[in-house]
Amino acid sequence: MRRGQVFALIGIGVLAGGLATAVAVLLPWLPSPASAEAHRIFDLFWFVTIICIVIFAIVTAALLYAVVRFRARPDDDTDGPPTHGHTGLEIAWTVVPTVLVIAIGVVSAIVLARDDALGKNVLRINVTAQQFAWSFSYPEAKNLTTGNLRVPLGRDILLTFTSKDVIHSFWVPEWAQKQDTVPGIHPTLHITPDKLGRYPVICTELCGLGHATMRTWAYVMTPAAYRAWVHGQTAATSSPSPTVSGAAVFKNQPCGSCHTLAAAGSKGQVGPDLDKLTQYAAQAHQPLEAFVRESITDPNKYVQPGYHPNVMPPFASLPKDQLDALVQYLIQSSKKG
Repeated sequence: MRRGQVFALIGIGVLAGGLATAVAVLLPWLPSPASAEAHRIFDLFWFVTIICIVIFAIVTAALLYAVVRFRARPDDDTDGPPTHGHTGLEIAWTVVPTVLVIAIGVVSAIVLARDDALGKNVLRINVTAQQFAWSFSYPEAKNLTTGNLRVPLGRDILLTFTSKDVIHSFWVPEWAQKQDTVPGIHPTLHITPDKLGRYPVICTELCGLGHATMRTWAYVMTPAAYRAWVHGQTAATSSPSPTVSGAAVFKNQPCGSCHTLAAAGSKGQVGPDLDKLTQYAAQAHQPLEAFVRESITDPNKYVQPGYHPNVMPPFASLPKDQLDALVQYLIQSSKKG
């Protein structure tokens, strides 16, 4: 090849690589990582991306050069010159991809192993998925159960999953890991949050009519704030005052994401307006307290006209003291509303 042809190949390759790099870097393909595992996964992503950009540049340069340099003239109907292969080139395009694939596999195995490695001070949280809500139980906090996930900054977190009905999938984009929850299986997921903030928890497995509503939040807090939160929640749920403890239960469960309740400041539109419980109980021909309790533990037994069945999950597993407090809180709040 002449020197000008070599420079042309290099120029095309640099241009193609530059365009691919611009697309990779300038567009927001990934969220901002918020865990140690996410940083490693995103580093692996960029490692693979760089390899792909280099291959793309080489292939594009060779392809465009061949199209221009060896194109047939309009009046040329002859066959091209016979070729018998190139042993060195064949070895190169076999060995190089093999080395690259092995490199990607080795780096991926290292990342997976490090992401799964648990530290010594592990916070274990039980995650329950059911149509169409997440709940989080903290064994270290007397099995405190909440509808939002709260974790301390910098501590190893081990999430253990249980599904009560169908397959769901747990995903926090900023943590860069997903975990399917399959009935009868209890998989785990290791997270080490390293950035304070509020992050969405999303179900990414189509799980029924209310799949789009199966969302909540993960809060990463300072260790001191997390300890204060645990102390406050355990004190509130064990308080003899039904209004105070009921408000805490309502806040900790995903009630407010689907229902409106003026006393709690919630404005959800998926389910019935909880400020109208007295009216709904009269329409169902049931005593108010029995109606509210049944609506929590067996929501499909009576469905308010205008709303769909099988959207709200039953909360029959809610501890009795929390259920009693929640019922009284809803009754008192609806009477005020």
